[in-house]
Amino acid sequence: MQTLFSILAIVFALIVGVAIGFFLLRFIPSIKAKNAESKADKIIRDAEIRGEQIRKNAQLDGKQTITEMKQEAEKDIRERKQEYAQLENKLNQREQNIDRRDANLLNKENALEEKNELLTRRLRECDKKETQLQEKIDSIIEELQKVAQLSVNEARDEIFARVESKMSKEIAAYIKNKEDEAKATSEEKARELIGLAISKYSQEEVQERTVSVVALPSDEMKGRIIGREGRNIRTLEQLLGVDLIIDDTPEVITVSCFNPIRRHIATKALDLLIKDGRIQPGRIEEIVAKVQEEVDADIQKAGEEAAFKLGLPKINRELLNYVGRLKYRTSYGQNAYDHSMETAYLAGIMAAELGLDQNLAKRAGLLHDIGKAVDFEQDGSHVELGSRLAKKYGEPSVVINAIESHHGDVPATSVISNLVQAADTLSAARPGARSETLESYIKRIEQLETICKSYEGVYQCYAMQSGREVRVMVIPDKVDDLAAFKMARDIREKIETEMTYPGQIKVSVIREYRATETAK
Repeated sequence: MQTLFSILAIVFALIVGVAIGFFLLRFIPSIKAKNAESKADKIIRDAEIRGEQIRKNAQLDGKQTITEMKQEAEKDIRERKQEYAQLENKLNQREQNIDRRDANLLNKENALEEKNELLTRRLRECDKKETQLQEKIDSIIEELQKVAQLSVNEARDEIFARVESKMSKEIAAYIKNKEDEAKATSEEKARELIGLAISKYSQEEVQERTVSVVALPSDEMKGRIIGREGRNIRTLEQLLGVDLIIDDTPEVITVSCFNPIRRHIATKALDLLIKDGRIQPGRIEEIVAKVQEEVDADIQKAGEEAAFKLGLPKINRELLNYVGRLKYRTSYGQNAYDHSMETAYLAGIMAAELGLDQNLAKRAGLLHDIGKAVDFEQDGSHVELGSRLAKKYGEPSVVINAIESHHGDVPATSVISNLVQAADTLSAARPGARSETLESYIKRIEQLETICKSYEGVYQCYAMQSGREVRVMVIPDKVDDLAAFKMARDIREKIETEMTYPGQIKVSVIREYRATETAK
């Protein structure tokens, strides 16, 4: 019985489960469909709301875009209207100008017509007067023929005969004068040709002695040396007193100056600036000052080496500095330093052979041309200047007499003076030792600078371009602009009066004022 109840319970549970499952299978899809339908409705409503918002935003954006386009169009229209108005004004102005020109041309045409009519009337009057004048001349000639009882041809022949008789002597004198003038002209022309030939022949020697060449790493360096608006090369030429020639020759700059010390300083300064690379006025001044100090030291060293090589007793240090300066000085194309050393050696050899004081002879030979170290800076011959220097620094009387007598200016008072004179001649007489053309050229350049330095207010002057130009730097506090113009004219007149030179010499007076302060 209990088993039956259990079976019935199981069957009932199965029936109930089947019923529930059938119910669930029937009603769950409809529930899901309702939920899906409600979600779809919600999505549609949301989409409609978003579409409405998008439509409204699009309308607003369209209205804004239309407004902006209208503003741009109105702006463009205004600009075009302004342009059209300007063009219209220009056209109106051109029309007015054309109208004025037409009026002017019409006035000129009327004036020309009036002048033409006036000239036509005057020409007719001139023709009429010419006819009347010719008639009067013919009547006068007829009357003269009647009075003189001569025809026109006979009267002309008679006049010519009388004139020829009267002027024959004057014609002969005129011809003689012309012949003399032709002879003088031919002689002068011959002298010019000879001088030109000599100058052409001596040009190589002068160039070799007065020109130095500075090698450049590239042609680009030429532009840097010139600088903006030429300020670098102008500073170099003013500080160094040389002429820098920058031409088409590749990778070189030519330094031209008659003064070899300045030329040497310029060459060294340019080499340092090229290696340094910083080429500007401030740096140029530093390099030039540095090189100047180095050259001064080299000059002193050369003087001391000369005394050491010759084995001379103690010589005044300042006097040895002048000896060192002879290293950069030439005389007739011969280096004065080498010439003085040669003279000292020769004088010493001859003194030793004669049993005289060899060191004193060497000393006199070394110092015999010491005046050439200063003759381009001071007035006087190198003999006079050398004698002054020897006396100033306490040299023996034998040395002073050797200096004064080596060119025969004063009599020799000792055998050593005669030996120095002979040694000087031997050193200068060897083949190729001297060139007179170079000496005269340098003398002319030195005279040019001396004339410029004679004026008050001048602190430096340089002869440039082989003496064709002289640049005079003045103290701005002492020489104003008007005085600078006057000084240039005075220098020109003095050069024309006192010097003889070929071609022209340009005188440039430079007045530069600098105000300098240092911020600390």
